[in-house]
Amino acid sequence: MRRWLDVLYKASCWLGAGCIAMICLLVVCQVLLNLLDRFSTLLTGSAIGLTIPSYADFTGFLLAAASFLSLAYTLREGAHIRVVLLISRLPKKIHRLVEVWCIGFGLMVSLYFTWYAAMLTYESYSYNDLSSGMIAVPIWIPQTAMLLGLVVLSVALVDELVAVCRGNTACYAGKGESLLTANRQAESVSSAE
Repeated sequence: MRRWLDVLYKASCWLGAGCIAMICLLVVCQVLLNLLDRFSTLLTGSAIGLTIPSYADFTGFLLAAASFLSLAYTLREGAHIRVVLLISRLPKKIHRLVEVWCIGFGLMVSLYFTWYAAMLTYESYSYNDLSSGMIAVPIWIPQTAMLLGLVVLSVALVDELVAVCRGNTACYAGKGESLLTANRQAESVSSAE
């Protein structure tokens, strides 16, 4: 089970990375088209009018997809902003209770947003909502990427909650704790001098 979950988190992150790569490709292509337009203006006195239709809409959709698809993997890697300084200074029993509460609260919020995003995506699909750009994109398509990212995040939070409730250390804790330990050592060295 652990292997499949890790594959799910990495696959979601790779999809997010693919979205970032597509944003870069779109922006580079649009810049090249703008340069060709400038050269045309310099040579002929008039612009050709080269553009990628709705490229700003597409990059926005891809950015949202990349952000949501990467949430679970960044949680597992300890890259989310957390209050490690506060929790790490608590006694062990209270630390565990606060961590379970925080993960449980995060899971409840994530499940609520997942449910809401599912309802929103279904509604957009039912009413055939379209984007307002030059190319009308069915809104449910980018919303599905957001929904998928939220589903994977909810799975990751359930995974963390089960691990912490079983008495294991949360997977993200080691990364944050090592930073905290390094900061404490640096503080003790500077105070000793």
